[in-house]
Amino acid sequence: MYPKAYIEYLVYFHGDRDYFECHEVLEEYWKQTDNDIVWVGFIQIAVGLYHHRRGNFKGAQKMIANAIAILEAHKDTVEKLGINQKTLLTTLQTQLNAIIANEPYISINLPIQDESLLTTCKNACNEKDLTWKKNSDLTNNFLINKHTLRDRTEVIKERANQLAKRKKKK
Repeated sequence: MYPKAYIEYLVYFHGDRDYFECHEVLEEYWKQTDNDIVWVGFIQIAVGLYHHRRGNFKGAQKMIANAIAILEAHKDTVEKLGINQKTLLTTLQTQLNAIIANEPYISINLPIQDESLLTTCKNACNEKDLTWKKNSDLTNNFLINKHTLRDRTEVIKERANQLAKRKKKK
């Protein structure tokens, strides 16, 4: 019923709070599908929280504000994804207000209203030995700074491939 990448996103989001991976799995899915803007809204939530956790308030504010605008305009799609859109927007607005006030990051949860989706996500967390809705580990430097600490071999290789393709077209 729900895309596998979306389930993975929710597990990363609520399991180990790996917002970088949330962004990665959902962006890859978004690129392979019809580019539905709602996926961008969910990606921006993860990116905004990643920035907030790192103390990048300007980046966090921009991402969360963009996410609110997108998800506010697409209530039906958000609801079809098993999320209570009204509660989600309230949660995101509260987070945005905290960011604007330069308050420290705190973990938030997405208001999943579809019980079968919730069960699927909790089971996936258990299989990965993760605790559902555990607060973010603010001492985990790799988690907090993953974009600078991860193995970038594949990213560099893909960028080189894309550059070669663009040069060929010219």
